[in-house]
Amino acid sequence: MDASPRRAATTPATPSSAVVTGAARGIGRGIAELMVARGFRVVVTDVDGEALARTAEEIGAAEAVVQDVRDPDSHRRVAEAAARHGELTAWFANAGVGDDGALADLGDDQVRKVVEVNLLGAAWSIRAALDAFGSSGGDVVVTASLSALGPVPGLSLYAATKAAVVSLASSVALEAPRGVRVHALCPDGVDTDMVAGMDDRGLGKRLVASGGRLLTVEEVAAAAVDLVGSRRVVRTVPGWRGAAMRAGQLAPSLTGPVLAAFAAQGRRRLRS
Repeated sequence: MDASPRRAATTPATPSSAVVTGAARGIGRGIAELMVARGFRVVVTDVDGEALARTAEEIGAAEAVVQDVRDPDSHRRVAEAAARHGELTAWFANAGVGDDGALADLGDDQVRKVVEVNLLGAAWSIRAALDAFGSSGGDVVVTASLSALGPVPGLSLYAATKAAVVSLASSVALEAPRGVRVHALCPDGVDTDMVAGMDDRGLGKRLVASGGRLLTVEEVAAAAVDLVGSRRVVRTVPGWRGAAMRAGQLAPSLTGPVLAAFAAQGRRRLRS
C-alpha cells in the first residue's frame, strides 16, 4: 500500500465524466450520488434496468446504461457514453455478486457467475478505462472486499475473486501509463442487500457479523471517492480490520480457532 498524500475528488473545472458500474443500489449508487454532487457527469450502469432508471433519475446521473459486466463489448459502449458527457477521468468498477456458502455446495452456474462478474467484470472495466482515458489521465477504483486479505470459510469463492481483484489492481497500477492510477477498496461488511440476503445460519454471514456494526453505504462510498487523485493502491475500511485479516493470511492453518470464535460472536450478534 502507498500512504502518499492524496487529493480527494473535487468539482472539476471543465466538464468531466465518470462511470459507476453496479450503480442501481448499494455502494454503487452511493458512489454515483457523491460524484454527481461533486460536479461530475456520471454514467451509471447495472444489469437491473428498471432499478437503474429510477436511480439515475433520483440522483441526477447524466446517463443510464443497462449493462452485464461479463460482456467485454459492453464496457466499450459505456466508455463511449461517458465520452459524450465530458472527458472521462474516473471509472468505478463496483459491480459484484456474492453467493455465500461452502465451495462444494455452490452450483456450477453460481461458481461461473461469481468468477465472471467479480473478476472478469473488473478486468473488462479496467481495460476499457485505460483505453478511454485522455491526456489528463484518470483513476480506476475497484470495489474489492476485506475478505480478499485472508481466509473466509463460507465465502471462499467470493473471497478468492476479491483477492484476485486486489492482485489485478495492484499489478495494473504499475503497468498503467503516467497519470493513470488504479486502486482497490477493501471494506468490511457493509449494510447492503447482498449482505442482508446471506443465510443467517451460514458461516459466511456469521463472520461478516463478527466485526460489529456494519459499515454504511455512505462510509464506503466516501472512501471510494477519496481514492480519486490519490496514489494509494489498496485501502481497507476500517484500517485495523485489514491488519487482522493479513495476520490470518500469513498463518491460515492457525486461524481455525480464531475464526470459530469470530463465528460464535457473529451468531450472538445476529440473534440480538
